[in-house]
Amino acid sequence: MAPSLLDTFRILSSFDPPRGSLREAPWEQYVDWAIAQGLAPLAAYNLEYRLAGAGAPEWARDRLLSVYQGSVNDNVMKLVNFKQIVDELEGRKLLVMGAAAYAEAVYPHVGFRPVLDIQVLLKRVDVEGFSGYLSQHHFKPEKDETNSGAAKLLSDGRTAIYLFADVLGSGRREAVQGIFERARPWKVYGPSIFRPDLEDAILLLCLEHARQGYQVPWLSFIDLRELVTGATSMGGIYSRPLEVAALLDRARELRLERALYTSLSIIERLFPETASAVGAARPPLRRATRELLNRLVVEPVSVPGSRGVLRGADRLRRLLTGQ
Repeated sequence: MAPSLLDTFRILSSFDPPRGSLREAPWEQYVDWAIAQGLAPLAAYNLEYRLAGAGAPEWARDRLLSVYQGSVNDNVMKLVNFKQIVDELEGRKLLVMGAAAYAEAVYPHVGFRPVLDIQVLLKRVDVEGFSGYLSQHHFKPEKDETNSGAAKLLSDGRTAIYLFADVLGSGRREAVQGIFERARPWKVYGPSIFRPDLEDAILLLCLEHARQGYQVPWLSFIDLRELVTGATSMGGIYSRPLEVAALLDRARELRLERALYTSLSIIERLFPETASAVGAARPPLRRATRELLNRLVVEPVSVPGSRGVLRGADRLRRLLTGQ
């Protein structure tokens, strides 16, 4: 039987892909979709260096490989430039989230995870000060058209930096304070740069999913897959067993239980091998709530290639983020 789009996605997004022929895979559909979803670099590496081509057509391999090569160079440029900017910054506590935090801690190669932008979580009082600091390095404010929820967006024309503050609203600053207190130093980037603890990183990622109405690149679900399973391919900050009790307690405190349930349920559908880890970490919501989230979010989002917008997206965002 020819591999489906979902089969192809699962094989080429694995860090240890099973060998076999992908000659009959839906390449015409997969390639453009994978590039748009940020999946091309990892897929290209798997095809070329793990699966010896797997029977894929040459045009598909060439397109994916060109994206992989560009991703490596672009990631290195952005991360080195960011390090040079923040390396000597002292007296602050800035938490790097998202792609920049995961590229070298979760993925076996920094080029596998495109870093399209850099996300920084900081306290509201530090937003203007850090914005001014970035302006000394040719970063200028830009209009945020992505519904990211960032307090400010700055760019130097090559790298966009999103500054997030009060991510759960001004009324829940004390809950977010715990994320800062548990953050782990990222010493290679200087004394002011930290990354969220594992359980907090998972909840912040689920918050991003919910805020975006789950209209996120599928690469983000690979991020969550690796965080929930303890980044077993690596040996860094996120490579440890998940503290389930702590995760559930924090989800309750941050009012992100519904977002956590939804994001975990999606990755279980996409990656059946995560069922054990997801089953332990999924919050025990009421049956009616589970059925609602499954029907309105989990099921439609888990279909590869779907471009539909979730019904009642704004209402769902409020429901999922507790706002």
